[in-house]
Amino acid sequence: HSVRDFSSEPISEKIIQNIIASAGRAPSGANQQPWHFVAIKDLSMKKMVREAAEQEELSFYSGGASDEWIAALEPIGTGVSKPHLTEAPWLIVVFAERYGKNADGSRRKNYYVPESVGIAIGFLIAAIHDAGLVCLEHTPNPMKFLNSLCGRPDNEKPVMILPIGYPYSMKL
Repeated sequence: HSVRDFSSEPISEKIIQNIIASAGRAPSGANQQPWHFVAIKDLSMKKMVREAAEQEELSFYSGGASDEWIAALEPIGTGVSKPHLTEAPWLIVVFAERYGKNADGSRRKNYYVPESVGIAIGFLIAAIHDAGLVCLEHTPNPMKFLNSLCGRPDNEKPVMILPIGYPYSMKL
């Protein structure tokens, strides 16, 4: 179950570190762990991620997606605006390392990258929930803007942004 509305209640960095450590222990092809996680707490950085993601969403909703896809999203009530990217106390951006780099700069093949990263994301989400938190799996398309914003190299492909926090609840 995904959550789109987050409480502003803070979450300690230690909790986020533990969540990422749990995901980092996921099994992977040839035990290569071809993933990287970038945790973002800084509001100005979250604003940059949101602005770039909303630009991609604008393209998506104004002709980049099929009518069928837009219709499938309609019941969720999603659109161009992505307030969860700044409202959630933390974002974790997941990158898949398409190939590794040896000490001399040469390429090293990584095995079963999509499968391995998918398993690691599953561990990540389970750890988020185990910590009593919630998340949303956000996948703007394309996501290449995340490499430059997060300072990641070209051999890494952004896979997902996970806003993380406590769910927002109206107190009556």
